[in-house]
Amino acid sequence: MLKNLLLILSVALLISACSPDDSSGYEKIDPPGGGSSGNPEDSVAIDFDKIPYETLSSYGFFKGDLAELEPAERVLPYDLISTLFTDYSEKKRFVWMPEGVSATYNTDHKVLNFPDKTVLIKNFYYTNVQPGNSKRIIETRLIYKIEGSYRFANYVWNDDQSEAYFDLDGSTTQVEWVQNGETKSTDYRIPSGQECVTCHKSNEVPIPIGPKPQNLNKTYPYSTGTGNQLEKWVQNGYLQNYPSDIETVVDWKDASESLNKRTRSYLDINCAHCHTQNAHCDYRPLRLAYYETTNPDNLGICVEPDQFIQSGLNYIVSAGSYQRSMMYYRLNSTDESVRMPLMGRTLVHEEGVGLIEEWIDNLPQNCE
Repeated sequence: MLKNLLLILSVALLISACSPDDSSGYEKIDPPGGGSSGNPEDSVAIDFDKIPYETLSSYGFFKGDLAELEPAERVLPYDLISTLFTDYSEKKRFVWMPEGVSATYNTDHKVLNFPDKTVLIKNFYYTNVQPGNSKRIIETRLIYKIEGSYRFANYVWNDDQSEAYFDLDGSTTQVEWVQNGETKSTDYRIPSGQECVTCHKSNEVPIPIGPKPQNLNKTYPYSTGTGNQLEKWVQNGYLQNYPSDIETVVDWKDASESLNKRTRSYLDINCAHCHTQNAHCDYRPLRLAYYETTNPDNLGICVEPDQFIQSGLNYIVSAGSYQRSMMYYRLNSTDESVRMPLMGRTLVHEEGVGLIEEWIDNLPQNCE
């Protein structure tokens, strides 16, 4: 009996010695998908030494049918109060960070200070695409941070919407869709890597544009219930504390807000990433970030343009006369040599241009 007991104890000790617990010196091996659930559809696995991957599905950001864009575990959806116009495409945004790290607050109007290995995921798609009134995802753009620097990875979706493939060369694709009963079409531009940098840069260094506290401070309908986005980020460990008195932009489409705030918010998200200090168009006499547009000079009101385009356009914004305003002319043009923004659109944003027209005509000053 003693001999059998010694045998049992020996086997138990052997099993214990080979168990890969935290004190054994063995490394734990996560299940496929990189998480602890054992379900590859519920977790994200990224080897930052090997990305960008060739396919979007390789990251594990979405579970189930890839085209449904159903976020996996810890992939958090978010939205912006005012959004950038991109030829009427719709967008779904997500953020992912590994466990144990979080972003920090800088100021209301600056992008959050994201930790290394953060990935921002932005999907561009259309609904009611012809023929067939179907949904079509065009591209997915990733901005990720490694060793303190942001990098880009764009993925172009195939025709059957089963996969998206890495491509930073830039291309165009024809899209026709129905919007509010009207058929629209465009040669949608998928940007190259250099085009990404042109818009997403400060001091020639790539940066994100949208996720600023002033544009994130809104509610979002999460699957677990509606709540404030910044608070949700804190609850998920994605953000440390933030102030309660954030100066927040408004939804430029919300007619209940003042015309001034709507215009400033529209220009902030569509134009300020170039028309601000150390950005692509900082040599122009405009500063269009929301916190800067309380100054009429920064908005170009009664400011003479630094470039001649057409006679009669005497000011960047000619108060009371949109027809004589350079800003309106550029926003209302599709000519690549004069249009604004420079990139990101091939169509005129009719609703946005209408907002600018109304704002200019209601300015009380007279520039003459």
